[in-house]
Amino acid sequence: PGAARVESHPCFVSLQGLGTADNTLIRIMIARSEIDMLDIRECFRLRYEKSLYNMIKEDTSGDYKRTLLQLCGGDDDLAGEFFPEAAQIAYKMWEQSAMTKVKLRPTLLPAVDFDPAADAQALRKAMKGFGTDEDIIIDIIARRSNAQRQEIRQTFKSLLGRDLMKDLKSELSKNLERLVIGLMLTPAEFDAKMMRKAIEGVGTDEHALIEILVTRSNEGIQAMNAAYSSAYKKSLEGDIQSDTSGHFCRILTSLVQGGREEGEADLERADADAQVISQQPSLCAVFQEFVRFTNKDIEQIIKKEMSGDVKNAFYAIVCSVKNQPSYFADRLYKAMKGLGTDDRALIRILVSRSEVDLFNIRKEFKETQDESLHDFIQVETMVVSSTFSPLTLSVWIAVFPSAYE
Repeated sequence: PGAARVESHPCFVSLQGLGTADNTLIRIMIARSEIDMLDIRECFRLRYEKSLYNMIKEDTSGDYKRTLLQLCGGDDDLAGEFFPEAAQIAYKMWEQSAMTKVKLRPTLLPAVDFDPAADAQALRKAMKGFGTDEDIIIDIIARRSNAQRQEIRQTFKSLLGRDLMKDLKSELSKNLERLVIGLMLTPAEFDAKMMRKAIEGVGTDEHALIEILVTRSNEGIQAMNAAYSSAYKKSLEGDIQSDTSGHFCRILTSLVQGGREEGEADLERADADAQVISQQPSLCAVFQEFVRFTNKDIEQIIKKEMSGDVKNAFYAIVCSVKNQPSYFADRLYKAMKGLGTDDRALIRILVSRSEVDLFNIRKEFKETQDESLHDFIQVETMVVSSTFSPLTLSVWIAVFPSAYE
């Protein structure tokens, strides 16, 4: 399934847009037809919500089309249900997800020989008088762990009698301010602020609410709730219920309570839960057993039977359970592709994951997009986002150095 997942992307790229990249398409169809074409078809359909067969049919013609369709072997969309082989593949994919123990790797580590007093004085000097030395601010804040930044905040106050956050806000602007302030907040404070931004004002950023609540641990959610209450004197759960409705509200309310079961898989319980789709320690095991009982994959059921925010929420849960770094890589891609960049989403993901699993996310991004996260950020933010400056991009490189290999 891993190799098929990789090959499904160049297949899609070769067929989308104007014209067809025939050399790539021919290479994959010939080389993989007797190895793992079913796997590629399944990965293709799960990922792009369209069958490989149909895309070939629409983008090619004549004998060339007939030959390619023969190599492809079948139209998954027309079948409506999984082919038996495809169900077996989905089962194996969930089994692999349940068994795989991925070592999470951050891109930002604590600085050695850390001196919070020296950092506090250097930051004050960079902001004192006429003009601001952004290079010094970036060099310090973007090269310290979050715990070290909290020490700098406290030392800045005790040593200089000033509020570092207020000084930074007064000296920086636009996305550079958002990014630096985000780095200076604790993880709980940052998540609370992002939830507030997603809720307040006209409209709701449903994708941000889903992303945060689906991917945080119980401990992280409980800390976020406390930070939200402290900062805004309100209940996060109450604000979510005031701003959303229906089944979507019920899903978010359940998630924000931070009561999900966490731990190893209970296979006997997974067998029972697969028949009612209730929560249990390892959803991977539940989704695996669901395939066995129904001959269908949970991702396809969600895509076909649900819609709107409810569909997005459940699909995010499934994708996060299967491969969380891959989920974030996809979120980053969607934040930058097309016209305009979702700057808030870009900042939110990179700041929150830099000390958790951003190295893994970078690897998944490279594998699925055939381009490094660094190059993609550099091109997309400079081309379509007028608020990102070369200075801001230098912060990305400073904060996330190992993402730029």
